[in-house]
Amino acid sequence: MMRSREHDPLAVLTAARKVADFASNQGLTEARLTKRMVCNHMGAVLADTALQAGLRYSTVVRPRVTNILNQHPQADTISALIGIVNDGETGAFLQWSHHQKIARFERIVAFLYDEGVQDVEDLKKKYKTGEFGAAFQKVNGVGPKTVDYLACLIGIESIAVDRHIRTFAKRVGVDADDYGFLKHVFCYAADLLSVSRREFDGWIWQVESLKGSRQLSFAI
Repeated sequence: MMRSREHDPLAVLTAARKVADFASNQGLTEARLTKRMVCNHMGAVLADTALQAGLRYSTVVRPRVTNILNQHPQADTISALIGIVNDGETGAFLQWSHHQKIARFERIVAFLYDEGVQDVEDLKKKYKTGEFGAAFQKVNGVGPKTVDYLACLIGIESIAVDRHIRTFAKRVGVDADDYGFLKHVFCYAADLLSVSRREFDGWIWQVESLKGSRQLSFAI
């Protein structure tokens, strides 16, 4: 299996062309891309980010995010979320009982508070600094995928390399496991297709999720 720590430009471009050609053959056009909404509610985006790993999004994560938007409209700043954490209400806020995801959410909130972030606009500004991503990844439970996933939620052009991206890559013959390499490949593939990176990310998620659902129904 190929690993790329140095991200050779020719290797990235060659792989990106494979991905772009395959996506085009699958019928991808700008007109068929679903417009991804941008969320400006801090509580909702951080809940989404903290919960999403390893869970079925449509039936587990999305309903909880929707509940936060509907029932906690005031929880759209870090100060409001600090209040929820200090009151011991994080589990109720997330509608979640397992300690790991509750603790991850609270660590992210504390980190952003220490960084002077209050709302989503502040967070966008932080993402534009070169040091933020590396500092964010020092939080226990936060890796490069989390950094890119949150970026996509708040409207920053990026690709979050998850299992769907990795499956798509293998399907087109890009046999790599290095996160940075795959991120560059899919970002450049979106550029070659002249489509939004975050909407390309969303399209792949939809394609691979649908394939997974079909395979599950056949297995049943």
